[in-house]
Parts: sequence; C-alpha cells; structure tokens
Amino acid sequence: MTSQLFAICFNATRPSDLARFWSGVLGWQPADGPDDGIAILPPGPVGYRIRFLPSQEPRTGRNRAHFDLTSATPEDQRQTVARALELGAEHLDVGQLPEEEHVVLADPDGNEFCVIEAGNKFLADTGVIGALSCDGTQEVGYFWSKALRWPLVWDQDQETAIQSPDGGTKITWGGPPVAPKTGTNRLYLELALPADADPEAELGRLVSLGARRTSTGEDHGGRVLLLDPDGNEFSVRTHR
Repeated sequence: MTSQLFAICFNATRPSDLARFWSGVLGWQPADGPDDGIAILPPGPVGYRIRFLPSQEPRTGRNRAHFDLTSATPEDQRQTVARALELGAEHLDVGQLPEEEHVVLADPDGNEFCVIEAGNKFLADTGVIGALSCDGTQEVGYFWSKALRWPLVWDQDQETAIQSPDGGTKITWGGPPVAPKTGTNRLYLELALPADADPEAELGRLVSLGARRTSTGEDHGGRVLLLDPDGNEFSVRTHR
C-alpha cells in the first residue's frame, strides 16, 4: 500500500506562536489527538495537516519550499496580506519586480510565503494553499509523483507539478538552477502508511524510487527519516 501525505511540517523555534499565526492566516483549527508537536487542520475533507515541531537549529539561507496562498479577488488578496501583517508577518524582498502582482511575506519565524494575485489559472480550484512551491529538479518531481502516486499536472522546461487525484494543493518544483542545500530544511513532508501496510516493504519501494535512508533510523515517534533525490528530508510514520 502506498504512503499518503500526512502533513507538511515546520521546524519552528516557537511552535505554538507559529501555529497561532498560520491558524489565523488560513482560518484552520487546531488538530485534536495525541500527536506530538502542534498541528492545524483544513476545514474540509481535502488536504492535510500542518505540523509545527520544536527546533533550535539556526536558519541557514532561504527555504527550499514555501506556500503560495490564493486570492479570489484583489480585495481578498489585500485582506490576506493585511491579516498576515497584523498577525506578525513582514514584507520580504526576494528580488521580485515592481510589475509582479504577488506579495512576498515572511512569517514570524522568517519562513517565506507568497500571496498570489486573483485570477491565477494554474492555482484555480486548489484551495487557500494553492501550492507548496519548491526549489527542485525535474527528477525530484518525478520521484514524488511515483512515491505518492499523484499525477503530474505540469511537466515543461524541467518544471514539474503534482496534485492529488482528489484535488487540492499542488506541489511544484521550479527546475534548475537549484540553490545548494544549507543545513536541515525547515519545511518537509511527512508521509503515513495505511493501517494494513508493511512498513519495510513501503520503505524499500521508496528507496527503489530514489530515496535514501539516513543514519538516524527510527525515532521514538515511530517515524523513519529519509532523503529524496535532491537531498531533502522527509519522514514516514510507521506507526499510527
């Protein structure tokens, strides 16, 4: 049985504060349950939780992944930006041009995100988080398409994107040049196995697709840490 995307995880210096920020920006509620860390859940059946885990590792360079938030109207975009700034976000200059209509912000922990202008056709009908936009190669896009068994919805000029058959947020990779990796990623994917799955068989499948196991092994939460073909960390929950 194939792993399923369970969560997008933030390594955060102040997990509770960051969870409150993203809950306020997205309008998502805290998740119930005994899971470690802090999590928020989308309001509907399509989507995955966002988890906030404690980490004291210093920030090193720009994140390899960020959220692209959608806007229904120009006023909706302005309201999202205003709400984020009120909750503690800051404007961020990443070299965007004056004529570009998206707004680049950083959350209170310094993580970049974009509020995309209304009318973006690529992100139509994806939800408030239109995309997890990643710095990555075509190879890693192919890997994740096979790992999650999500179809490619874009594959052009070495840029790739995948989306669940159920719809919702897309995951995109921008192709070369890919910035060198500096330290542990602050954002990473967490997968979960179906209840009847064989963990070793699934881990073997992921390795056969191009993942690499790390020397850290399984942690106390029943998760195994792996690296995708671009060297990005991701985890697989082997126990519910």
